[in-house]
Amino acid sequence: MKPQSLTNETFDAAINNAAGQPVLVDFWAEWCGPCKMLAPILDQIAGEQAGTATIAKVDIDAHPELAERFGIRAIPTLIVFKNGLPVNTITGVKSKAFIEAALAA
Repeated sequence: MKPQSLTNETFDAAINNAAGQPVLVDFWAEWCGPCKMLAPILDQIAGEQAGTATIAKVDIDAHPELAERFGIRAIPTLIVFKNGLPVNTITGVKSKAFIEAALAA
């Protein structure tokens, strides 16, 4: 399972309608080398966490309003949302175990 792509129009519904599950959002851009390194890790987590967490992506070039709204200054930046609120922020490429721990916290 691949992470779902979020837009300005779909972001709030995806975050707020997660049925109590955490939502990890990857803020990324096509030109970002580290973002491309992180992508297969997130794909793997999305497959393994299907049904217990949602993994999503926001292209900051296509949706700069979302990047501004959450104060994204560097990419990749991952934000974990629980019950519609941001609870954890990770900047840079991290290990699968690190990301899974942040998602579970």
